Amino acid sequence: MEFFCYHRDRRGAGALRGELLEEHWSYMDRYAAAMVARGPTFADDGDTPTGSVHIVDLPDSAAARAFAFDEPNYQAGVYRDVLLRRWRNMLGRTMWDFPGGRTGGNRYLVLGLGAGHAADLAVPPDRDELIAYGPLLSDNGAAWLGTAVLVRAADPDKARAVLAPDRYVDIEVHNWAFGGRPS
Repeated sequence: MEFFCYHRDRRGAGALRGELLEEHWSYMDRYAAAMVARGPTFADDGDTPTGSVHIVDLPDSAAARAFAFDEPNYQAGVYRDVLLRRWRNMLGRTMWDFPGGRTGGNRYLVLGLGAGHAADLAVPPDRDELIAYGPLLSDNGAAWLGTAVLVRAADPDKARAVLAPDRYVDIEVHNWAFGGRPS
């Protein structure tokens, strides 16, 4: 089962986040084979971390909760909240398979928070700019709750346009970068 996990930073936690970087990476190393995508989000300045995205394939919801809440930054208070949802990989690939590579262009996390009928269940036609794409689902996988996308786009407005705006209660766009240990 695939899960989307977005830890949002607590204001003023940047120094603590920096102190725990190696612990965070070591923790994530344990899940390397299960990762679909990972990486930090940033404020508009492009330098200040605001959160951490992980899309991971785990056996069940209990394993996903353990993954999210045993994470060292979460345990130390870096994060103010966690969005953890079942997710379906509509591209059938990992971020490392993205044809655009790790660098070049602006990258974004787009979160469409839904209500009502499911939207954007089909992959958009310009899939070459999509790094990860899929619906956010209820714990049992039966109910659609939104859509999570990692995308390369010219700007935040172009990134937001990947989702149908009238089908969501809210659409968030965050600067995002490929994560993991530097190579």
